[in-house]
Amino acid sequence: MRVRNSAPFALSLALLVSCGHGSNDAPPPSSPTPPAGGTFARATVATGLANPTAMVLAPDGRILVCEQGGSLRVVKGGQLLASPVLTVAVDASGERGLIGVTVDPAFGTNGFVYVYYTSPTPAPHNRISRFTVAGDAAVAGSEVVLLDLDNLSAATNHNGGALHFGPDGKLYAGVGENALGGNAQNLSNILGKLLRLNPDGSVPTDNPLLAQTSGKNRLIWALGLRNPFTFAFQPRTGRLFINDVGQDTWEEVDEGRAGANYGWPATEGATTNPAYASPLYAYPHSGGSVTGCGIVGAAFYDPATAAFPAAFLHKYLFMDLCGGWIRTLDPATGAVGDWLTGFSTPVDLRVAADGSVLVLSRGGGGTLQRVTYTAP
Repeated sequence: MRVRNSAPFALSLALLVSCGHGSNDAPPPSSPTPPAGGTFARATVATGLANPTAMVLAPDGRILVCEQGGSLRVVKGGQLLASPVLTVAVDASGERGLIGVTVDPAFGTNGFVYVYYTSPTPAPHNRISRFTVAGDAAVAGSEVVLLDLDNLSAATNHNGGALHFGPDGKLYAGVGENALGGNAQNLSNILGKLLRLNPDGSVPTDNPLLAQTSGKNRLIWALGLRNPFTFAFQPRTGRLFINDVGQDTWEEVDEGRAGANYGWPATEGATTNPAYASPLYAYPHSGGSVTGCGIVGAAFYDPATAAFPAAFLHKYLFMDLCGGWIRTLDPATGAVGDWLTGFSTPVDLRVAADGSVLVLSRGGGGTLQRVTYTAP
């Protein structure tokens, strides 16, 4: 099972340190190495980010970065601007705080930015809000609260936080079970779930569990998750991969399906129980060819301009918080490839339009790095 307390998020390992899921017979790793003479290089884009948690790439090239303490920072033209885009009042204890951000598909015209944060009042709870940004700052008074999630228990871990728009134009949100495993199977709350909202926060009329739920619980799109800290849509196909942080044994990559039940807390890792969706891929905390402690940022390598070798195209890039590595997963075959190591407590990853890869890490004083490739 997977319900263990995480170490404090604000220090080096935080956030997710609960461990993972997986299958003992997962394919052994192989390396998508570059052609002879080709090299990958890492360059620091920004430093001095205070306990960063998540980021999003705006279509105009700006990078918006969440700091756990409540500030949304902007990296523009390779520089971290001194003033935040916006600041929200948060409870930043444990894994709480400002922990998710995305931009509207029509950001270029409406300036909408969506954030997921832990509001301290009237009782601590996570919230999804929309702000309007003009230039490099949010318009004063523009916050629109789309959803106030269920009140949190005394446990400060397993909050989830990821936000993404799907190819259907709906807003998806990953929500942790607040360290109470039973929440993940309980349709009377929205903890331990993947949610699907209309951009205005209302319930889509085709959500899969409308008949079994009421009120805001009708936003539930999938259940049985422990701590879906990150997830990603593949631009080319619309496939959804959910990264669910496990307890003591496995870290999971789950294929997103409407109405799916991923089995937590009854199961972790591969399962033959037909009531639950078994992971597409899982890796253990020890004893396997791939090991780690907490699956974090991930993205599909499907940029507008591919700049990496062909072996990377359409692969799923995923990171581990404690292992400090990035590996590749082939969605077609399930084969896993070694790639880069040596990141210091990474938390988020994005593929830029120019084909480079951006990595956000809490280590090194809060750093944003860019990985590029030089052909032979």
